[in-house]
Amino acid sequence: MEKVIQFIKKEIVLVIACILALVSSFIVPPDVEYVSYIDFRTLSILFCLMSVMAGFQKIGIFTFFAERLITKVKGTRYLMFILVMLCFFFSMIITNDVALITFVPFTVTVLILIGKEKLTIPIVSLQTVAANLGSMLTPIGNPQNLYLYGKSGMGLGEFILLMLPYTIMSFVLLTVFIMFYKNDKGEVVLKSKTEIKKNKRIVIYPLLFIVSLMAVAKIIDYKIAFIISVIVILIFDRLIFRYVDYSLLVTFAAFFIFIGNMGRIEVFKNMIENVIIGRECITAVASSQIVSNVPAALLLSGFTDKTAELIVGTNIGGLGTLIASMASLISFKYVAAIENKMKYILYFTAVNVIFLIVLLGMYFII
Repeated sequence: MEKVIQFIKKEIVLVIACILALVSSFIVPPDVEYVSYIDFRTLSILFCLMSVMAGFQKIGIFTFFAERLITKVKGTRYLMFILVMLCFFFSMIITNDVALITFVPFTVTVLILIGKEKLTIPIVSLQTVAANLGSMLTPIGNPQNLYLYGKSGMGLGEFILLMLPYTIMSFVLLTVFIMFYKNDKGEVVLKSKTEIKKNKRIVIYPLLFIVSLMAVAKIIDYKIAFIISVIVILIFDRLIFRYVDYSLLVTFAAFFIFIGNMGRIEVFKNMIENVIIGRECITAVASSQIVSNVPAALLLSGFTDKTAELIVGTNIGGLGTLIASMASLISFKYVAAIENKMKYILYFTAVNVIFLIVLLGMYFII
């Protein structure tokens, strides 16, 4: 029983999604239309990207790059800038989750090494904001972008241009926040450095990443990308499949079933549409504060065709509460083990609210 409770706590979004799918299946009994609910393109590309990112992490390429970069800076403000911007820019291509999983533990280690543990809360808070906001620029930056991009029918350039003003403003705000911190002298000297071993994986994963990007850009069919990725990884590095976040894939599938069923219930569909229509962005921001932005994107997309509004809303909606973006919980887990939880939550929330107000204000101006 204890294991069940622990699983529910760990995978609460997955559990809720499955319950919703199950309950809705009693209202709309399973039939052939269920197959049409599932967005296999999103699930396939998401699987490919997660496999590739797990491979990159195994190689150690992200840590390797970060180590070489921070040893070239002097002064804590510059170090802070590098650590935060690593999350900001890397999240655009490796997703916000992977950026935080990679760079938050790395940051904690570096700060302990140089005796600046007091900066852990502000830096990790800003790293989390940076990862959530940097990831909004590209379709592969986070799961909801990948899904909404495929659903919208947008071109890659159109998507980037949509989110570019908010990304630029986010960069400026992050820089301003960092400038308020004192630039103490000092440099980082690492006792040991990550070395990348020369093997086939160095070539395999960049190539598979390109294949995945081609599928995202619709240059090749997603089914081809999926088959290539599975076959190549099975041959050269099959253990990587253990590190894929299958719970996220099942969560997506469960929400697809729930949304599909609810869309076939006329009363419910009309009620939701009356709430959303004309208020897509605001509804997405508000919903994200309660259920987080990925479920919000999946749920709301079934009741409006204004996908661009949802893209902006769910990305901005990743700011605010600790659960507005599930990626934020990754940082919280690391910091909670070494710092005061309430102190982190208060600082994190304050920073997030400021960013949310500014970016939401931009939405109304633009």
